[in-house]
This record gives sequence, C-alpha cells and structure tokens, in this order.
Amino acid sequence: MRKLTRAASTALIATAVAATGLATAAPASAAGYRCTTSHKSIDDAAYNGPWPDNWNVTTTICAKRSGSYVYTYAKLSWDGPVYARADDSGLFDGAYFRLQIKRSQSGTDPVLTSRAHHGIEARLEDSTSGANYNNSYTTGTLAYRIGSARGLGDGELRLDWNNDGDGYRTHRFSASPVV
Repeated sequence: MRKLTRAASTALIATAVAATGLATAAPASAAGYRCTTSHKSIDDAAYNGPWPDNWNVTTTICAKRSGSYVYTYAKLSWDGPVYARADDSGLFDGAYFRLQIKRSQSGTDPVLTSRAHHGIEARLEDSTSGANYNNSYTTGTLAYRIGSARGLGDGELRLDWNNDGDGYRTHRFSASPVV
C-alpha cells in the first residue's frame, strides 16, 4: 500500500507542477546549476548624438557538472535605448554571443569548446511598438566531456554596430562558478 500511496502522491505533485507552469522553468532553476550574474553598460558606437544610447546588459552564465561532463548556458537581458525606429534590423552589421566551456587552472583558463549564438542579433533589433529596445535571449546548452578536471562556463557578447567602421567589439562578462 505504501508504494501505491507514494506513486499516487508523485503523480499528484507532477500534475500540480505542470498546471502551475513550474515544469517549464528555465534551465537556471534546474538542480545542480551554479550561476554568476554580471552587468555592463554598452555604448552604441554608431551614435554620437545628444540622446541616451547605452544598452544596459545583464548576463547570467550557469554551469553544472554531471559525471565527467560540464554543461553551461547563458541568459542575457538588456534595457536598451528608445530609438526613432521600431524593429530596426539595421542596428548591427552582426551580433552574437559566444558561449564557452573552460578548464579551470591557475593562470588563464583555456577554452575547451565554444559555440556562437547568432540568434541574439534578431532579438537585439526587436523592439516594442514604441521603439524601446528591451529584450532577452537564452542560449542553448553547451556540453563537454572534461573528465575529472574542473570546468566553468564563460561567454562574450560580440557586437558589430552598423556604420561605426570598427567591426566587432567584444564585451566580456563574469564566468560561472567552477564546477
């Protein structure tokens, strides 16, 4: 009878979680991930006018270990400026977030694997109808078999502003805790 009660309780809890939407929570809430959040104010390099043009970017980079693997992902959100045009697909010549898994060691941590997430450019150029460029983007999960070594997640936002003549500029954020 005890097994039946435990099974029924588990089913009831799973149904309640699914009904409240908790079952679709972001990976950051998943067990085992350790995260670091950092903030950066990024100037629109293509604009020199009198109006505010900084993008306040918040990045949370998370990592976890499962056996000999390290997993990482990043969530970015930004409070961008209000521009004259809504949904301006010409703000950037290119933009991506490079997610990395590094081996933790003394000195510089070497990159073991990385992936560029180009989908962020469309999100950066997507605004409200009032041309306010606030949005967010979550990368997919990156995994690497690291063995017994300690690892961490890291990342950088690469922005190539339209008409600034400088190509990509790299904006680094704080890495995840070591796992």
